[in-house]
Amino acid sequence: MGKILLDRAEKIAEAIVAKLKPYCKKIEVAGSIRRRQPWVKDIDICLIPSDPWNLHHEIKGMGQVRISGNKIMRVMVGSEQVDLYFADETTWATLFLIRTGSTENNIRLCLRAKQRGWHLAADGSGLFNEAGQRIAGDSEQSIYEALGLPYQEPWERK
Repeated sequence: MGKILLDRAEKIAEAIVAKLKPYCKKIEVAGSIRRRQPWVKDIDICLIPSDPWNLHHEIKGMGQVRISGNKIMRVMVGSEQVDLYFADETTWATLFLIRTGSTENNIRLCLRAKQRGWHLAADGSGLFNEAGQRIAGDSEQSIYEALGLPYQEPWERK
């Protein structure tokens, strides 16, 4: 499994989104495709299921399922790895932020939270203060704002 050009990855991702959309409340491409990187190693998609049974059936029909859990499914679609991340209305924005990356940006956000005694949950549950109260996570912007950082568009997240 090597890297693929962005335009090819986008076409694959768009086809997957179109196939799964009827079974989702929300579905969006994340990862390096959303960050507009010229080369992509895998395809990351975040979704909120509306019809889990048919969604699961459709995913299994796309290719070999390598990982299957409540929060992630990894499927080989041809020779390309597709990671599907499952969210709900509460976890959507934080999960979408984390799964968009980059790794360096996620580390920067988590360190900033830690410096304040807070925790940015990688599972998408949100940004929590030292008392364990959720203080941000309804939007990507809310997390940047709570951390005192200017919002960065996905393609700016290096």
